[in-house]
Amino acid sequence: MNNFTRILLIVLVCFSCKNESNEKKSIEPDTYWGENPWPEIRTKRINQLLPKALKNSDVDCWMVVCRENNNDPIADHIGGENAGGTAAFLFYNDPDGFHSKVFSPSGEATALDDLNIHDEVISVERGTSAVKMAVNFILEMNFKSIAINSSDSNSMADGMSYTQRKYIEELMGENADRLVSSTEVVYEWLSIKLPEEVEILRKAAQLTADWQIEAYKEVIPGKSTDADIAKFLKQKMTEYGVTDGWAPDQNPNVNSGVDRGHSHATDKIIMPGDVIQIDFGIKVYDRWVSDIQRFAYVLKEDETEAPDDIMHYWESGKAGNRAALSAMKPGVKGVDVDRAQRTLMEKAGSEYVMWSTGHPVGYVAHDVGPNLGGSRASHVRPASEKIIKEGMTFAFDGFHAWKLEDGGTKTISVEEMAVVKKDKAEYLIEPQEDLILIKSN
Repeated sequence: MNNFTRILLIVLVCFSCKNESNEKKSIEPDTYWGENPWPEIRTKRINQLLPKALKNSDVDCWMVVCRENNNDPIADHIGGENAGGTAAFLFYNDPDGFHSKVFSPSGEATALDDLNIHDEVISVERGTSAVKMAVNFILEMNFKSIAINSSDSNSMADGMSYTQRKYIEELMGENADRLVSSTEVVYEWLSIKLPEEVEILRKAAQLTADWQIEAYKEVIPGKSTDADIAKFLKQKMTEYGVTDGWAPDQNPNVNSGVDRGHSHATDKIIMPGDVIQIDFGIKVYDRWVSDIQRFAYVLKEDETEAPDDIMHYWESGKAGNRAALSAMKPGVKGVDVDRAQRTLMEKAGSEYVMWSTGHPVGYVAHDVGPNLGGSRASHVRPASEKIIKEGMTFAFDGFHAWKLEDGGTKTISVEEMAVVKKDKAEYLIEPQEDLILIKSN
């Protein structure tokens, strides 16, 4: 075998190995994620969680009106996402148990019935008002409290238009005073997640954290930019077939400089001495959302570990996060969780941070449920006074903020995700224990 043949053989072997390596790393999103479990989970949520939500809200019946092009935000939670003509969905408890009844235009009634979500789907012929039929049923049943989606505090419970509400009030006549806001029903229902949903959120959270660690390994100080990290994470999302956990332009938020709040990643070059924040979330099955932050420090040339002040900031933020988790249990208020970590912030000498300690996370990054804030604010949000319950899921921070030499502020916000169990809260995944260190050469 001559030298040319040997070289050619080596090249071919290397090319083959490279291809095999690439094939092993390739992801088929449909195979990786499997069939979307939402249809089964949705039905289970309606039958298991909604009856309790109605009872806890002291509501006899909940009516949701769905329609084409300008649909109610709760529509896909009840099977009304494909509404064409106006349909009325009723959910109620009576002495015989929980029931779901839908008055649907005939054009969509058959398909809706085939989904087996509801006890009964009544086909409404053209020219007949489904809403009027629903109201007639409500009056016949003599419900005393009927929730409708009109709310001044919860956007998920505020899907009814002015004209829809006016029409329903006219149909109710002298009984219109029985109409109440569905704010509490939607709150009680959406704030609780089934165990199956928690497991999906756990998987999403793990990917979110793992990819951030991978992204930090790609950083070249003095060359890489915040936007480069964001681009790397966007590529991971594409590879795995997931979408953004919130506004695409601001996900991920990568920041190696002064605080920018909720923002987009810029072309700032990452330099030695920088503390880097990645705030990142993904949406899986086009339904469930993660929200995780990971932090790194870029070592200067003469450093083998982060300086004492940076380590103090990191450990302070981490301690605040752990304190929040310990305070997060059934029966306490959201404001109490905020107070637990802010007490440590003050003892550690942190600058004031305007953000709440945490928020519910699940169907969106800032989901329905108790807000974990308000203990040091000028006023306490109503949602911060809400009681934490088993089955709720949160994303929450431990903060430490300090002044930079240029007068700006930098904040470490150790953000993790947790689920509330029977008597305590548990992290969904292993939390970040150590500040990630990036070498300068």
